[in-house]
Amino acid sequence: MKRNSALSVQQQYVRRQKIRHRLIILFRVVSLFAFLGIWEWTSRTDVINAFIFSSPSEIGRCILDMAKDQTLFRHVGITLGETLLSFTLSIVIGVLAAVLLWISKSAAKIIEPYLVVLNSLPKSALAPLLIVWLGANVRTIVVVGVSLAVFGTILNLYTGFQEVDAEQIKLIYTLGGKKRHVLSKVIVPSTVPMLVSIMKVNIGLSLVGVVIGEFLAADEGLGYLIIYGSQVFQLRLVMTGIIVLCMIALLLYQVIAVLEKRISR
Repeated sequence: MKRNSALSVQQQYVRRQKIRHRLIILFRVVSLFAFLGIWEWTSRTDVINAFIFSSPSEIGRCILDMAKDQTLFRHVGITLGETLLSFTLSIVIGVLAAVLLWISKSAAKIIEPYLVVLNSLPKSALAPLLIVWLGANVRTIVVVGVSLAVFGTILNLYTGFQEVDAEQIKLIYTLGGKKRHVLSKVIVPSTVPMLVSIMKVNIGLSLVGVVIGEFLAADEGLGYLIIYGSQVFQLRLVMTGIIVLCMIALLLYQVIAVLEKRISR
């Protein structure tokens, strides 16, 4: 009897969680359509300046027009490729650097203050210098994207390595293990959840860095599309670029979120 009662309570809890999840999705969709509806109505009734703020219908027509002549896919593909490359490099470099700092405590104490300074430095200030050093090309854009994410990755991972349970590390050494065993059996597995969280942040930072680089050193990509639209006063191009960037950011974040769920299982 008690077992059936416990099952009934559990089923009710699961049902409530499912209903809550569906309500959250419903409110998200309703709020989005309400925002778009208010935006469209205010632009049509001249409450806001339609030339400056555009409207959802104008943006939709712009997206369709650019999709027909393939320019949208070209700009999206370039920005997406540069973002994924920057993201991958920032994670690989960040993990390797954090491991090296963990291996050499003396090097970590020397380098850590410089990493803090570089992480705090506005990377947009470095972009003009990178153009002079590397030229106005894809390499500069990728470097800007990497620079926005890599220093935070190193610092956060190194901090995570230091916070691993010391008793587990002592156990490995007691059983005759070496430093490489501590790294592979304790340090890395313990910090995988932190690494996934860092990836969720870095995917957005890499996208921001790439767009900043495209503002200054590109003739293709969504960043270029936005800056070009502002220069020729085609503000619907600007709003279209911004909306497409939001969609890309949401898509990339959801991919990392799915990866996180699979890892947690």
